[in-house]
Amino acid sequence: MEIDGTPYRTIWVETPGRAVGIIDQTKLPHRFETVTLSTMEAAARAISDMLVRGAPLIGATAAYGMALAMNEDPSDDGVRRAHDRLLGTRPTAVNLRWALDIMRALLDNRPVGERAALAWARAAEICDADVEICKAIGRHGLPLIEAVAAEKPAGEPVNILTHCNAGWLATVDWGTATAPIYMAHEKGVPVHVWVDETRPRNQGASLTAWELGRHGVDHTLIADNAGGHLMQHGLVDLCITGTDRTTARGDVCNKIGTYLKALAAKDNGVPFYVALPSTTIDWTVEDGIADIPIEQRGGTELTRIAGRAAGGEVVEVDIAPEGVAVRNDAFDVTPARLVSGLITERGVADATAAGLKALFADARPS
Repeated sequence: MEIDGTPYRTIWVETPGRAVGIIDQTKLPHRFETVTLSTMEAAARAISDMLVRGAPLIGATAAYGMALAMNEDPSDDGVRRAHDRLLGTRPTAVNLRWALDIMRALLDNRPVGERAALAWARAAEICDADVEICKAIGRHGLPLIEAVAAEKPAGEPVNILTHCNAGWLATVDWGTATAPIYMAHEKGVPVHVWVDETRPRNQGASLTAWELGRHGVDHTLIADNAGGHLMQHGLVDLCITGTDRTTARGDVCNKIGTYLKALAAKDNGVPFYVALPSTTIDWTVEDGIADIPIEQRGGTELTRIAGRAAGGEVVEVDIAPEGVAVRNDAFDVTPARLVSGLITERGVADATAAGLKALFADARPS
Protein backbone atom coordinates (compact mmCIF):
# COMPACT_ATOMS: atom_id res chain seq x y z
CA MET A 1 0.00 0.00 0.00
CA GLU A 2 1.06 3.63 -0.24
CA ILE A 3 1.98 6.30 2.28
CA ASP A 4 1.75 9.71 0.66
CA GLY A 5 2.48 8.19 -2.73
CA THR A 6 5.36 5.96 -1.62
CA PRO A 7 4.73 2.18 -1.63
CA TYR A 8 5.53 0.39 1.61
CA ARG A 9 5.33 -3.02 3.12
CA THR A 10 5.22 -3.27 6.90
CA ILE A 11 8.48 -5.24 7.03
CA TRP A 12 11.32 -5.29 4.52
CA VAL A 13 14.96 -6.27 4.18
CA GLU A 14 17.21 -3.25 4.74
CA THR A 15 20.58 -4.98 4.53
CA PRO A 16 20.43 -8.38 2.83
CA GLY A 17 21.24 -11.10 5.30
CA ARG A 18 21.84 -8.63 8.12
CA ALA A 19 18.89 -6.39 9.03
CA VAL A 20 15.19 -5.73 8.38
CA GLY A 21 13.14 -2.57 8.68
CA ILE A 22 9.71 -2.11 10.22
CA ILE A 23 7.22 0.70 10.75
CA ASP A 24 7.07 1.60 14.45
CA GLN A 25 3.31 1.40 14.89
CA THR A 26 3.47 2.73 18.46
CA LYS A 27 4.32 6.15 16.99
CA LEU A 28 1.32 6.33 14.67
CA PRO A 29 -0.69 8.37 13.83
CA HIS A 30 1.32 11.34 15.05
CA ARG A 31 4.72 10.33 13.69
CA PHE A 32 5.77 7.99 10.90
CA GLU A 33 9.03 6.35 11.94
CA THR A 34 10.85 3.23 10.87
CA VAL A 35 13.11 1.02 13.00
CA THR A 36 15.96 -1.25 11.98
CA LEU A 37 16.04 -4.73 13.53
CA SER A 38 19.51 -6.27 13.45
CA THR A 39 19.28 -8.84 16.28
CA MET A 40 16.87 -11.55 17.32
CA GLU A 41 16.28 -9.77 20.63
CA ALA A 42 15.32 -6.57 18.79
CA ALA A 43 12.75 -8.56 16.79
CA ALA A 44 11.38 -10.14 19.97
CA ARG A 45 10.99 -6.73 21.63
CA ALA A 46 9.34 -5.31 18.53
CA ILE A 47 6.69 -8.04 18.83
CA SER A 48 6.16 -7.89 22.60
CA ASP A 49 6.15 -4.06 22.72
CA MET A 50 3.78 -3.94 19.72
CA LEU A 51 5.97 -1.98 17.35
CA VAL A 52 4.56 -4.64 15.04
CA ARG A 53 1.18 -6.24 15.70
CA GLY A 54 -1.50 -8.18 13.89
CA ALA A 55 -1.28 -11.96 13.57
CA PRO A 56 0.24 -12.18 10.05
CA LEU A 57 2.83 -9.45 10.70
CA ILE A 58 3.77 -11.00 14.04
CA GLY A 59 4.45 -14.26 12.22
CA ALA A 60 6.51 -12.54 9.52
CA THR A 61 8.56 -10.65 12.10
CA ALA A 62 9.18 -13.83 14.07
CA ALA A 63 10.43 -15.54 10.91
CA TYR A 64 12.94 -12.77 10.35
CA GLY A 65 13.78 -12.95 14.06
CA MET A 66 14.86 -16.54 13.50
CA ALA A 67 16.95 -15.45 10.52
CA LEU A 68 18.64 -12.78 12.63
CA ALA A 69 19.27 -15.37 15.32
CA MET A 70 21.09 -17.57 12.82
CA ASN A 71 23.53 -14.72 12.21
CA GLU A 72 24.30 -14.72 15.93
CA ASP A 73 24.28 -18.42 16.83
CA PRO A 74 23.33 -21.02 14.20
CA SER A 75 23.94 -23.96 16.54
CA ASP A 76 21.22 -26.37 17.64
CA ASP A 77 21.05 -24.54 20.97
CA GLY A 78 20.84 -21.24 19.12
CA VAL A 79 17.86 -22.46 17.10
CA ARG A 80 16.09 -23.69 20.22
CA ARG A 81 16.76 -20.52 22.25
CA ALA A 82 15.60 -18.22 19.46
CA HIS A 83 12.45 -20.29 18.89
CA ASP A 84 11.54 -20.27 22.58
CA ARG A 85 12.32 -16.57 23.09
CA LEU A 86 10.22 -15.48 20.14
CA LEU A 87 7.38 -17.88 20.98
CA GLY A 88 7.02 -16.26 24.40
CA THR A 89 6.46 -12.74 23.10
CA ARG A 90 2.67 -12.91 22.43
CA PRO A 91 0.44 -15.82 23.56
CA THR A 92 -2.77 -15.38 21.56
CA ALA A 93 -1.98 -15.00 17.85
CA VAL A 94 -1.40 -18.46 16.36
CA ASN A 95 0.63 -17.15 13.38
CA LEU A 96 3.54 -16.67 15.74
CA ARG A 97 3.74 -20.38 16.53
CA TRP A 98 3.01 -21.31 12.90
CA ALA A 99 5.89 -19.24 11.52
CA LEU A 100 8.33 -20.36 14.20
CA ASP A 101 7.45 -24.03 13.67
CA ILE A 102 8.11 -23.62 9.94
CA MET A 103 11.46 -21.99 10.62
CA ARG A 104 12.54 -24.55 13.17
CA ALA A 105 11.55 -27.48 10.95
CA LEU A 106 13.62 -25.92 8.17
CA LEU A 107 16.70 -25.40 10.33
CA ASP A 108 16.76 -28.55 12.43
CA ASN A 109 19.14 -31.18 11.06
CA ARG A 110 20.57 -28.83 8.44
CA PRO A 111 24.30 -28.04 8.36
CA VAL A 112 25.11 -25.16 10.69
CA GLY A 113 26.85 -23.24 7.94
CA GLU A 114 23.72 -23.24 5.75
CA ARG A 115 21.21 -22.14 8.36
CA ALA A 116 21.44 -18.37 8.08
CA ALA A 117 20.97 -18.29 4.31
CA LEU A 118 18.11 -20.79 4.49
CA ALA A 119 16.37 -18.78 7.21
CA TRP A 120 16.61 -15.48 5.35
CA ALA A 121 15.22 -17.03 2.19
CA ARG A 122 12.34 -18.76 3.99
CA ALA A 123 11.38 -15.60 5.91
CA ALA A 124 11.16 -13.71 2.62
CA GLU A 125 8.94 -16.46 1.19
CA ILE A 126 6.62 -16.21 4.21
CA CYS A 127 6.25 -12.46 3.63
CA ASP A 128 5.61 -12.80 -0.10
CA ALA A 129 3.06 -15.56 0.54
CA ASP A 130 1.21 -13.35 3.05
CA VAL A 131 0.82 -10.62 0.44
CA GLU A 132 -0.68 -13.06 -2.06
CA ILE A 133 -2.96 -14.55 0.60
CA CYS A 134 -4.29 -11.12 1.55
CA LYS A 135 -4.91 -10.27 -2.10
CA ALA A 136 -6.92 -13.49 -2.41
CA ILE A 137 -8.92 -12.62 0.70
CA GLY A 138 -9.70 -9.29 -0.94
CA ARG A 139 -10.86 -10.95 -4.15
CA HIS A 140 -13.15 -13.34 -2.28
CA GLY A 141 -14.57 -10.64 -0.02
CA LEU A 142 -15.17 -8.10 -2.79
CA PRO A 143 -18.40 -9.77 -4.06
CA LEU A 144 -19.94 -9.41 -0.60
CA ILE A 145 -19.51 -5.64 -0.84
CA GLU A 146 -20.59 -5.53 -4.47
CA ALA A 147 -23.79 -7.43 -3.65
CA VAL A 148 -24.75 -4.83 -1.05
CA ALA A 149 -23.85 -1.99 -3.41
CA ALA A 150 -26.13 -3.46 -6.11
CA GLU A 151 -29.13 -3.11 -3.77
CA LYS A 152 -28.44 0.53 -2.92
CA PRO A 153 -29.38 3.67 -4.85
CA ALA A 154 -26.67 4.65 -7.30
CA GLY A 155 -23.78 6.41 -5.59
CA GLU A 156 -24.85 5.56 -2.06
CA PRO A 157 -21.92 4.01 -0.21
CA VAL A 158 -21.78 0.60 1.39
CA ASN A 159 -21.34 1.23 5.12
CA ILE A 160 -18.89 -1.23 6.67
CA LEU A 161 -18.03 -1.40 10.37
CA THR A 162 -14.68 -2.76 11.45
CA HIS A 163 -12.96 -3.17 14.80
CA CYS A 164 -9.30 -2.79 15.76
CA ASN A 165 -6.83 -2.84 12.87
CA ALA A 166 -6.95 -5.71 10.40
CA GLY A 167 -5.48 -3.52 7.70
CA TRP A 168 -2.22 -3.63 5.82
CA LEU A 169 -0.47 -2.50 9.02
CA ALA A 170 -1.47 -5.84 10.58
CA THR A 171 -0.10 -7.88 7.67
CA VAL A 172 2.78 -7.54 5.24
CA ASP A 173 0.49 -5.74 2.77
CA TRP A 174 -3.22 -5.27 1.88
CA GLY A 175 -4.62 -6.47 5.20
CA THR A 176 -7.32 -9.02 5.92
CA ALA A 177 -10.57 -7.22 6.80
CA THR A 178 -9.50 -4.20 4.75
CA ALA A 179 -8.44 -6.11 1.63
CA PRO A 180 -12.00 -6.35 0.24
CA ILE A 181 -12.53 -2.69 1.17
CA TYR A 182 -9.40 -1.55 -0.66
CA MET A 183 -10.32 -3.62 -3.70
CA ALA A 184 -13.85 -2.20 -3.74
CA HIS A 185 -12.43 1.31 -3.45
CA GLU A 186 -9.99 0.75 -6.31
CA LYS A 187 -12.78 -0.73 -8.45
CA GLY A 188 -14.89 2.38 -7.93
CA VAL A 189 -17.49 0.82 -5.62
CA PRO A 190 -18.48 3.55 -3.13
CA VAL A 191 -17.59 2.45 0.39
CA HIS A 192 -17.62 4.14 3.77
CA VAL A 193 -16.00 2.61 6.84
CA TRP A 194 -17.12 3.09 10.43
CA VAL A 195 -13.87 2.83 12.37
CA ASP A 196 -14.17 1.74 16.01
CA GLU A 197 -11.61 3.55 18.17
CA THR A 198 -10.73 0.20 19.83
CA ARG A 199 -9.76 1.02 23.37
CA PRO A 200 -7.48 0.62 25.18
CA ARG A 201 -4.66 0.88 22.58
CA ASN A 202 -6.83 2.73 20.07
CA GLN A 203 -5.68 0.73 17.07
CA GLY A 204 -8.77 1.80 15.16
CA ALA A 205 -8.27 5.49 15.83
CA SER A 206 -4.51 5.49 15.45
CA LEU A 207 -3.93 2.84 12.77
CA THR A 208 -7.06 1.98 10.75
CA ALA A 209 -8.15 5.60 10.38
CA TRP A 210 -4.58 6.57 9.48
CA GLU A 211 -4.13 3.97 6.75
CA LEU A 212 -7.61 4.44 5.27
CA GLY A 213 -6.98 8.17 5.12
CA ARG A 214 -3.59 7.73 3.46
CA HIS A 215 -5.22 5.51 0.84
CA GLY A 216 -8.18 7.84 0.26
CA VAL A 217 -10.97 5.59 1.58
CA ASP A 218 -13.97 7.42 3.06
CA HIS A 219 -14.25 6.69 6.79
CA THR A 220 -15.58 8.01 10.09
CA LEU A 221 -14.13 7.39 13.54
CA ILE A 222 -16.67 6.30 16.18
CA ALA A 223 -16.58 5.43 19.87
CA ASP A 224 -16.36 1.72 20.61
CA ASN A 225 -19.89 1.64 22.02
CA ALA A 226 -21.52 3.41 19.06
CA GLY A 227 -21.68 0.43 16.70
CA GLY A 228 -24.87 -1.10 18.08
CA HIS A 229 -26.64 2.24 17.96
CA LEU A 230 -25.66 2.73 14.32
CA MET A 231 -26.92 -0.75 13.48
CA GLN A 232 -30.27 -0.06 15.14
CA HIS A 233 -30.69 2.91 12.82
CA GLY A 234 -29.77 1.09 9.62
CA LEU A 235 -26.43 2.81 9.21
CA VAL A 236 -24.31 -0.36 8.98
CA ASP A 237 -24.64 -2.69 5.98
CA LEU A 238 -22.10 -5.28 7.10
CA CYS A 239 -19.26 -5.82 9.56
CA ILE A 240 -15.85 -7.17 8.64
CA THR A 241 -13.21 -7.82 11.29
CA GLY A 242 -10.01 -9.81 11.47
CA THR A 243 -8.99 -12.57 13.85
CA ASP A 244 -5.81 -13.58 15.63
CA ARG A 245 -6.83 -17.21 16.09
CA THR A 246 -9.69 -19.21 14.60
CA THR A 247 -10.76 -22.56 15.97
CA ALA A 248 -11.46 -25.69 13.96
CA ARG A 249 -15.20 -25.12 14.42
CA GLY A 250 -15.17 -21.43 13.46
CA ASP A 251 -14.90 -19.50 16.73
CA VAL A 252 -12.79 -16.36 16.25
CA CYS A 253 -10.52 -14.62 18.74
CA ASN A 254 -10.00 -10.94 17.99
CA LYS A 255 -9.37 -7.67 19.78
CA ILE A 256 -11.42 -7.12 22.91
CA GLY A 257 -14.86 -5.76 22.03
CA THR A 258 -15.35 -7.82 18.87
CA TYR A 259 -17.82 -10.13 20.63
CA LEU A 260 -20.06 -7.21 21.53
CA LYS A 261 -20.12 -6.02 17.90
CA ALA A 262 -21.09 -9.53 16.79
CA LEU A 263 -23.93 -9.64 19.32
CA ALA A 264 -25.25 -6.27 18.14
CA ALA A 265 -24.98 -7.38 14.51
CA LYS A 266 -26.92 -10.58 15.21
CA ASP A 267 -29.67 -8.66 17.00
CA ASN A 268 -30.04 -6.22 14.11
CA GLY A 269 -29.72 -8.61 11.18
CA VAL A 270 -26.40 -7.16 10.04
CA PRO A 271 -24.02 -9.68 8.40
CA PHE A 272 -20.87 -10.19 10.47
CA TYR A 273 -17.91 -11.50 8.47
CA VAL A 274 -14.41 -12.31 9.63
CA ALA A 275 -11.46 -12.17 7.21
CA LEU A 276 -8.50 -14.43 7.85
CA PRO A 277 -5.58 -16.21 6.27
CA SER A 278 -5.69 -19.94 6.87
CA THR A 279 -2.50 -19.57 8.89
CA THR A 280 -4.64 -18.21 11.73
CA ILE A 281 -6.70 -21.42 11.96
CA ASP A 282 -5.70 -23.47 14.98
CA TRP A 283 -6.81 -26.98 14.05
CA THR A 284 -5.89 -28.22 17.53
CA VAL A 285 -8.58 -26.12 19.23
CA GLU A 286 -12.36 -26.61 19.04
CA ASP A 287 -13.75 -24.44 21.86
CA GLY A 288 -12.32 -20.94 21.59
CA ILE A 289 -13.76 -19.68 24.85
CA ALA A 290 -12.36 -22.56 26.87
CA ASP A 291 -9.06 -23.17 25.13
CA ILE A 292 -7.60 -20.00 23.57
CA PRO A 293 -5.20 -18.23 25.95
CA ILE A 294 -6.17 -14.58 26.33
CA GLU A 295 -3.27 -12.17 26.68
CA GLN A 296 -3.32 -9.99 29.79
CA ARG A 297 -1.51 -6.72 29.09
CA GLY A 298 -0.25 -4.00 31.39
CA GLY A 299 -2.69 -1.74 33.18
CA THR A 300 -1.11 1.47 31.91
CA GLU A 301 -2.73 0.81 28.54
CA LEU A 302 -6.01 1.71 30.26
CA THR A 303 -4.81 4.37 32.68
CA ARG A 304 -2.53 6.37 30.36
CA ILE A 305 -3.00 7.70 26.84
CA ALA A 306 -0.71 9.38 24.32
CA GLY A 307 -1.77 12.30 22.18
CA ARG A 308 -0.54 15.37 20.37
CA ALA A 309 -0.68 18.57 22.35
CA ALA A 310 -1.59 21.96 20.93
CA GLY A 311 2.07 22.75 20.37
CA GLY A 312 2.58 19.62 18.29
CA GLU A 313 4.51 17.59 20.84
CA VAL A 314 3.35 14.04 21.62
CA VAL A 315 2.69 13.55 25.33
CA GLU A 316 1.32 10.87 27.63
CA VAL A 317 -1.24 11.73 30.30
CA ASP A 318 -2.99 9.84 33.10
CA ILE A 319 -6.74 9.43 32.64
CA ALA A 320 -7.63 7.29 35.68
CA PRO A 321 -7.24 7.68 39.46
CA GLU A 322 -3.75 6.91 40.69
CA GLY A 323 -3.45 3.35 41.96
CA VAL A 324 -6.73 2.12 40.51
CA ALA A 325 -7.02 -1.65 40.01
CA VAL A 326 -6.96 -2.59 36.31
CA ARG A 327 -7.77 -5.71 34.33
CA ASN A 328 -6.68 -5.53 30.70
CA ASP A 329 -7.84 -8.51 28.61
CA ALA A 330 -6.46 -7.92 25.12
CA PHE A 331 -8.81 -10.26 23.20
CA ASP A 332 -12.22 -11.91 23.35
CA VAL A 333 -13.77 -14.87 21.54
CA THR A 334 -16.78 -14.59 19.24
CA PRO A 335 -18.63 -17.93 18.97
CA ALA A 336 -19.06 -19.31 15.47
CA ARG A 337 -22.86 -19.03 15.74
CA LEU A 338 -22.53 -15.24 15.52
CA VAL A 339 -20.30 -15.26 12.41
CA SER A 340 -21.97 -15.00 8.98
CA GLY A 341 -18.93 -16.32 7.15
CA LEU A 342 -15.15 -16.62 7.16
CA ILE A 343 -13.44 -14.85 4.26
CA THR A 344 -10.29 -16.82 3.45
CA GLU A 345 -7.78 -17.01 0.62
CA ARG A 346 -9.71 -20.00 -0.77
CA GLY A 347 -13.19 -18.52 -0.56
CA VAL A 348 -15.92 -17.70 1.95
CA ALA A 349 -16.51 -20.57 4.35
CA ASP A 350 -19.37 -21.18 6.72
CA ALA A 351 -18.19 -20.64 10.31
CA THR A 352 -18.51 -24.34 11.09
CA ALA A 353 -16.20 -27.31 11.25
CA ALA A 354 -17.75 -28.60 8.02
CA GLY A 355 -17.40 -25.25 6.30
CA LEU A 356 -13.71 -24.98 7.12
CA LYS A 357 -13.05 -28.60 6.26
CA ALA A 358 -14.65 -28.13 2.86
CA LEU A 359 -12.09 -25.48 1.94
CA PHE A 360 -9.09 -26.82 3.84
CA ALA A 361 -9.41 -30.60 3.87
CA ASP A 362 -5.74 -30.82 2.92
CA ALA A 363 -4.66 -28.58 5.80
CA ARG A 364 -6.67 -30.02 8.66
CA PRO A 365 -4.90 -32.76 10.60
CA SER A 366 -6.66 -36.13 10.45
